[in-house]
Amino acid sequence: MTKNAVRGDVPQVLVLAALPLLAGAALPWVLLRPNRLAPGEYLRLPPALLALMLVLALLPLLAARFLPRLTWLAAGLAVVAVFWVVGLQTRCALVGQAEFARASAAAGVWLSGLGALIAVYGAGLLLVGRQKLLAWAWVPAVLALVWAGHLSGWSVLVEARNEGPRWVQELAQHLRLVGTALGLSTLIGVPLAVWAAGRERVAVAVLGLANAIQTLPSLALLGLLIAPLSALSNAFPALRAAGISGIGVAPALTAMTLYALLPILRNGVVALRGVPAGAVDAARGMGMTGRQIFWRVQVPLALPVWLTGIRQAAVLLVGVASVAALIGAGGLGTYIFKGLQSAAADLILLGAVPAALLAIGVDAALRGLEVWLGRRFGRVG
Repeated sequence: MTKNAVRGDVPQVLVLAALPLLAGAALPWVLLRPNRLAPGEYLRLPPALLALMLVLALLPLLAARFLPRLTWLAAGLAVVAVFWVVGLQTRCALVGQAEFARASAAAGVWLSGLGALIAVYGAGLLLVGRQKLLAWAWVPAVLALVWAGHLSGWSVLVEARNEGPRWVQELAQHLRLVGTALGLSTLIGVPLAVWAAGRERVAVAVLGLANAIQTLPSLALLGLLIAPLSALSNAFPALRAAGISGIGVAPALTAMTLYALLPILRNGVVALRGVPAGAVDAARGMGMTGRQIFWRVQVPLALPVWLTGIRQAAVLLVGVASVAALIGAGGLGTYIFKGLQSAAADLILLGAVPAALLAIGVDAALRGLEVWLGRRFGRVG
C-alpha cells in the first residue's frame, strides 16, 4: 500500500474515532461509591465539560481537513482532556464524602479514551520519519497530570497508593518471572532451532512437541505440573529446600518456559533456513569455515527474523505470568484475581492495566530492535 493510500484512510479513521468520543461524552463518567465494594451512583458530565468533550471529539477530524499538520495536536488534546476531565470529576465527586468513598471511571471515560487513542493513530498516519514522535506528545502531558496529583481522586490510583510497596514488589516479581522464563526458553530454544534447521525430521519432532504444549490452556498446564513437582519435592528433600514444590515459582517458570519455546523455535528454524544460499556460497568461496559461516553470515542475517519470535514469546509470557498468580507465583495477576474474588474492579485494574502496558512496552522495544537489526544487516524482521 502506498503512502498516499495510507493517508487517504485518515478521514475514515478519524470518523471512527469521533463516534466513541461523542458517545462517551454523553455517558456517565464517574461511579461514586461509599466504599470499594458497595454499589454507587453514576455521575454525568456537567454542561460545560460536556460541550468541551463534544468539541474535542470533532477537532481531529476538522484539523485533518483544514490543518493536517496539526492533526496530531488535536488528537493529543483529546487524550489529555480525557485524563484531565476524569481527574477533575473524581476529585469533585469525593468532596464531602467519607474516607472510604471511591470515585471510579465509568463507561464514558473508557469509550472516550478509546476514541482518543484511535484519533492519535489516525493522526500518526499523516506523520513521516521522526515526526511520528509527535503522535506520542500526549504521554508527557498525562504523566505531568499524574505527577501533579490531578488524578489523585481516581480510585485506581487511590488503591495504588494504599498498596504502595506491595505493588512494587509484585511488579518486580512479574518482571522476574518474565525475564527468567524468557532467558530459559531462549537458552533451550536457540540450540534446538540450530539443530533442527538442517534436519527435517528433527524439526518436525521439536516443532510438533512445542506446538502440542502451546495448545494446552495455560491454567491447565499449570495444574498438570503441580502433581509431578509435588512428588519430586517429597521424594528429594534437597529440591524442597531449594524452593521447588507443586505450587509457587517452580511450576510457574516451568510452564512459562515451555509456553515460550514455540515462537523461538519456529522463527529460529525459518530464519536460518531463509538465509540466502548465495550468501553462504560466497562465504564458502572466500574460504570461511563452517563455524565462521554460521557466526558471520547465517546468524547476522537470521537474527532480525529470530528476534521476532523472541518478541512474541516475551509478550506471551507477560500474560501467562498474570495467570501464574493463581498457584502462588506472585506478580501483577495477584491483584487481578484478588479483585475478581472480592468484586473490586479497582484492584483488577491495578493489575491488568500495568500488565497491558508492560506487554505493549516490551513489544515496542523489541520491535524497534528488530527494525534496527533489519536495517543493519539488510533484512527486515
